[in-house]
Amino acid sequence: MLLVPPLSRRTLLHGAALAAGASLLPRPARAADALITRPIPSSGERLPAMGIGTSRRYEVAVTPEATAPLREAVERFVALGGTVIDTAPSYGTAEDVLGLILEGLREKIFLATKVAARGREAAQAETERSFQRLRTDKIDLIAVHNLIDTEVNLAVLRALKEKGRIRYVGVTVWRDEQFPDLEAVMKREKLDFVQVNYALDSRAAAERILPLAAERGVAVMVNVPFGRDRLFKAVKDKPLPDFATAFGCKSWAQFFLKYVLANEAVTCPIPGMAKASYVEDNLAAATGRLPDAAERRKMEAFIDAV
Repeated sequence: MLLVPPLSRRTLLHGAALAAGASLLPRPARAADALITRPIPSSGERLPAMGIGTSRRYEVAVTPEATAPLREAVERFVALGGTVIDTAPSYGTAEDVLGLILEGLREKIFLATKVAARGREAAQAETERSFQRLRTDKIDLIAVHNLIDTEVNLAVLRALKEKGRIRYVGVTVWRDEQFPDLEAVMKREKLDFVQVNYALDSRAAAERILPLAAERGVAVMVNVPFGRDRLFKAVKDKPLPDFATAFGCKSWAQFFLKYVLANEAVTCPIPGMAKASYVEDNLAAATGRLPDAAERRKMEAFIDAV
């Protein structure tokens, strides 16, 4: 769920526009553009199919001045229909930053965080700190971060769910090497969510994890949908392929995100968005038509060849 460095991404967008013509300039999303929504299988609640990840870019000083650009991004996100924001105690000051910038917006946000403690008492203490740092008495989703002490942490989370303090529980991973352990947990435990790495150049999750999530009725958040900057680096100075216009792509970010969303097992990618312009670009990927199976194969062949 990392964001590309602002300068490099701005350069890529500008370069794509110069190469492909003014018609390919990123079109800002508008409130009138209905966002695609996907259901949480365990409840039927529908979520807008694009969220914000807060690793790195939301790790700033907890002051009104430092957080002002982030609040602007979140306000734009909400105005365009976004709700899902994901964070974690391990993301530096990100929970504290969200606690500050969500004042007045909290009721409009599907708020997710994580727990990575070892042992019941440590897990209880860490989750309580998350409530305090986020300045809320209810968190929509808490997931076990990187499958750390999974059984103990899930027990703590389920107790919070029974008390009505959280609404959903899940687990997360961020590397392909974790997939066998994730698969075992998904088969053994009743989960509302998993969070997994999946991108156009990192497709292993589609082989077993995403089908298993669909089979087990588990919602899927996707982290690092830009491949930790690999994808943007791969297409640097290259124009969008002509076939991308058929499904409404106006930027490389939209190209990458539409690929991820085209897998119907995916509930919500969570790319980093620290600027309002990135919010507009990314949310536009969750509008209009998504690539079909044949187009997805073209996207894979294109990226594999660069």
